[in-house]
Amino acid sequence: MSYLEYNTKYVPSGFRKLVYLNWPVIMLITAVACAGFIMLYSIAGGSADPWMSAQIKRFGVGMVLMIGVAMVPIWFWRNISAVAFGVSLLLLIGVEFFGSVGMGAQRWIDLGFMRLQPSEMTKITLIMVLAAYYDWLPTDKTSRPLWVICPILIILLPTALVLRQPDLGTALLLLTGGATVMFLAGVHWAYFASVLAAGVGAIVAVFQGRGTSWQLLKDYQYRRIDTFLDPANDPLGAGYHITQAKIALGSGGWTGRGFMQGTQSRLNFLPEKHTDFIFTTLAEEFGFVGAFALLMLYVLIIFFCVASALTNKDRFGALLTLGVAMAFFLFFAVNMAMVTGLAPVVGVPLPLVSYGGSAMLVLLIAFGLVQSAHVHKAR
Repeated sequence: MSYLEYNTKYVPSGFRKLVYLNWPVIMLITAVACAGFIMLYSIAGGSADPWMSAQIKRFGVGMVLMIGVAMVPIWFWRNISAVAFGVSLLLLIGVEFFGSVGMGAQRWIDLGFMRLQPSEMTKITLIMVLAAYYDWLPTDKTSRPLWVICPILIILLPTALVLRQPDLGTALLLLTGGATVMFLAGVHWAYFASVLAAGVGAIVAVFQGRGTSWQLLKDYQYRRIDTFLDPANDPLGAGYHITQAKIALGSGGWTGRGFMQGTQSRLNFLPEKHTDFIFTTLAEEFGFVGAFALLMLYVLIIFFCVASALTNKDRFGALLTLGVAMAFFLFFAVNMAMVTGLAPVVGVPLPLVSYGGSAMLVLLIAFGLVQSAHVHKAR
């Protein structure tokens, strides 16, 4: 089939592209973002400033970008995936030399009007380039050792740069997200079993190396592990964050204390209440019902993304959609596990809810790619 015939038969034009958008996903994303606006308003003591108004503006810009990305044919994003990944790598390298420091880590590049966090962009460009790689690679070569080495190197390069910032949480998300795309592309399970065994060995090495000249983690990262294992050992120090988060979660009960009635957040007991720990504020004010409702919104977003991918005959579009859906799942799953004490505190924001510019914009652009795959799939 020629390029002209493909465009005539499959590519919608004009107003039809807007009709073909995955509108349930757009509505669910808007609902989750509105929950975030409400919580930022509550955390600020009933004021739109300093967080809610800025977040609404970012969401508005992000939605425009998402629709704009969706209107562009999916083949264009496949063709520039390697360039996008290369740009994100250059920005990660730039953080090493020009990055601004915040909360003990060097993760941002100050652009004047905003602080860009390149590692957020890399989460998506990594999925793009891996999806493009497996779209190009014949399926019978997917599990051959020579063709497995290349994606492994693609994953490890940005992961190593992010670890230097240091940002253990994002590094783990990059590893997991990249491995997910490889698995979905059909790489043999034996490779993942080998990696799992190596991971167990790495965990042993992490604990054995503590206090030595070759220890693999920073001291504060070891303290986070100690806090995860037993936060009661230092309730006013390293265990303070998770202890206060659990108090907020428990005090919410089934229906919560009520809007703007959460004592943990209003009295500033909760750390990072507008970013990483915003879920505990929501659970305190709206209880189990509110927390479960937010979780269901997240699950529905993933459901509609997976449904779109399963009906997409384009390999790149399907892998990209599934990769973004899995990355999105990891974002909220890790955050919720972190603030409920099921995982160590690794500094992962709650997607579309936590206050933040780079994470919000990059995630909405990622959903724009998902929309592009949905709009331009063969019908």
